[in-house]
Amino acid sequence: MGKLLSLLSRDDSNCCTKNKYDVFLDFENAQPTEAEHELFEEVQAVLQDSESILDEIQFYKGAGKEIREAIATPTPECQTKAWTTVVPLVLKLRRFYLFSTQLEEIVPKILLHLCSGPEPIAQHLDTQQALVKQFAEILEFVLKFDEHKMKTPAIQNDFSYYRRSLQKQRMFELESEREREDRPSQEVNIMQSEREREDKTKSRGKYNGEWERKRRQRSTR
Repeated sequence: MGKLLSLLSRDDSNCCTKNKYDVFLDFENAQPTEAEHELFEEVQAVLQDSESILDEIQFYKGAGKEIREAIATPTPECQTKAWTTVVPLVLKLRRFYLFSTQLEEIVPKILLHLCSGPEPIAQHLDTQQALVKQFAEILEFVLKFDEHKMKTPAIQNDFSYYRRSLQKQRMFELESEREREDRPSQEVNIMQSEREREDKTKSRGKYNGEWERKRRQRSTR
């Protein structure tokens, strides 16, 4: 990839300096060759969701209002409302993440196709314009996605609240599980205490009965 970027970079930091290599891409009519057709179709299957994902993150509406209400007034009603609002948003964020993993897998394949082989990179750019076009579309998507993400702090706020709520639920479940585990032992202890109390009562009654019998025997004498 370094060779590819160096080929497309300018000689210095002057924006008016010409590129080292003048690349002409026919974005309107670029068609995959037979050698790149299989990879082209694989990349296209991933890119078909890029526009919808950009639309979703651009118009992302967080659960800021519900979260603030749940924090300011931590009643079960407010917390339930915040949770039911946040969960669908987190599922949307999960879709963003899964799409990013698809891009992470597909980009190295494109670069390998464009930068490998005995042909110079400049020739790859000329002969595999369909893949170059897709690579440019991926770069454009990444830049736009990062821009929208930086302008949308609600994404991080929603996910942070989701994680905190999830941790609280897990702690509550652990405490409930401990209580269920401790309950049988407590019941056993109670039963043992009752049995010991009954044994003491019986032994005390037996002792009192024996003492009364001996007292009567002495009085009859």
